Amino acid sequence: MSKAVIFFAPGLEECEGLLCVDLLRRSGVEVTIAAVGGEKIVKSARSISVVADALAEELDYSAFDAAILPGGIPGVDNLKADATVRKVCTVPLIVKLSPQAESIPEMCKAVEAAGADAISLTNTFQACAIDLEKRRPFAGLSGPAVRPIALRMVWQAVGAVSIPVVGLGGILTGKDALEFIMAGAAAVQVGTANFLDPKACTRITNEIGQWMDAHGVKTLDEIRGCAR
Repeated sequence: MSKAVIFFAPGLEECEGLLCVDLLRRSGVEVTIAAVGGEKIVKSARSISVVADALAEELDYSAFDAAILPGGIPGVDNLKADATVRKVCTVPLIVKLSPQAESIPEMCKAVEAAGADAISLTNTFQACAIDLEKRRPFAGLSGPAVRPIALRMVWQAVGAVSIPVVGLGGILTGKDALEFIMAGAAAVQVGTANFLDPKACTRITNEIGQWMDAHGVKTLDEIRGCAR
């Protein structure tokens, strides 16, 4: 990826949007910030003003390799009101949601109304650790500690929308993955476990199969959403 466009809408969570911009630019990607809503100066959820490079409707999207949509509920509402974003996405649009939303069901409904094809949650939780040598804060919280909270959020999301929900957050074993499936997830994602075990996904898949064999379950559809 050499060129990316990131959509900024009024009310977006600036930590989500600006982090995307910073990480991509540090990786050598040419980033264009596109303003949604008709004004090049975009005010974030915490009233930080960001000057976009261009208005969303002015850009030629054939020049970009990727389009990124950071959000938050106010940002999603603005995206919903502007059809530009949905028009440029010619592939299935899966929106990954932050767990920081005040209401997971309401955010999911807003994302569905904005035209998303599926939802993925949760992202890393806000947290803090202190680097004793640099004397600076850093970090977010992910991994097994967040799994019960992530599972609850996925359960809520499935009940709020009709589009597929992809569950993630602290999945380390096949049984962990099955909990998300029983909560109604259409699929699961594995992140932190891969740092602990490079073969984690293969192991988790095998563990799911072993559980299904032991319980006479032929397909995941037989148990998907059974805990609702």
